[in-house]
Amino acid sequence: MNKTDVLRPEEIAPLSSLDVWEDDLLARYPEPEKKAQEEYRNYDKPARDTVREFYRLNHQFQTYDFVQEKKAEFLRFDKKELPVWEAFDYLNTLVDDSDPDIELDQLQHLLQTSEAIRADGHPDWFVLTGLMHDVGKVLCLFGEPQWAVVGDTFPVGCQFSDKIVYPELFQLNPDSRDERYNTKYGVYEPNCGLRNVHMSWGHDEYLYHMMKDYLPEPALYMIRYHSFYAQHREHAYEHLLDDHDREMFEWVKKFNPYDLYSKSPKPPVVAELKPYYSALLAKYLPPVIRL
Repeated sequence: MNKTDVLRPEEIAPLSSLDVWEDDLLARYPEPEKKAQEEYRNYDKPARDTVREFYRLNHQFQTYDFVQEKKAEFLRFDKKELPVWEAFDYLNTLVDDSDPDIELDQLQHLLQTSEAIRADGHPDWFVLTGLMHDVGKVLCLFGEPQWAVVGDTFPVGCQFSDKIVYPELFQLNPDSRDERYNTKYGVYEPNCGLRNVHMSWGHDEYLYHMMKDYLPEPALYMIRYHSFYAQHREHAYEHLLDDHDREMFEWVKKFNPYDLYSKSPKPPVVAELKPYYSALLAKYLPPVIRL
């Protein structure tokens, strides 16, 4: 690897907004019933070079030590307190202006997800999970770079799977050359269970810890692992999962289509939906959340 290929985080602003990564997921996992695959951007040669540059930074800097540092920094939840609707208001500023297909803000995406879940008659905690699943992106309030907020997630502390998007970019990650971390199991034991595995840092992990005292376990799995595509799509980390993980991942797989395919050009009417969701939030969560 040429030294010039190793980038520093400040050298690239990899995405125009956080939604570019989510939009890119549709290129990789299109819904055949609604749209032919060839109508989506080609992931091998994406129209936006920013996607690959995003993963160049993500794969280089998401190390085992980095994850420990971020957990120590953010999981004290001592930075700010906000009513949930104020968190939604912040997320509304994160619109992907470069998305050619849809121009909806984050709250509208969350409401579309939760309304699709609600329409299918799922339990109210499942509906609430749809509403909350991306709220961890409030990490941007604290100046976190995009590669430490969104992106496909994966275990750190063991060998990086070749099923992760752009696996060749892990050559930049020092853990790939560290004998403590670059074997199949690394710091873990066979089938130790994901509760003992450290995932790459981002909005999924952050929100899981924020919500773990309030929501049922299936909801927590959905939140924590909804971006763990290398497992719930590719089954690349079966050697770390235990039987309980496999049972809970049925919920993750049930949630994923709502996240990816509920987007519609017709925005939800927030004023009409707010009373229902305000009552739902009050049922499960405290009046303010600690960030």
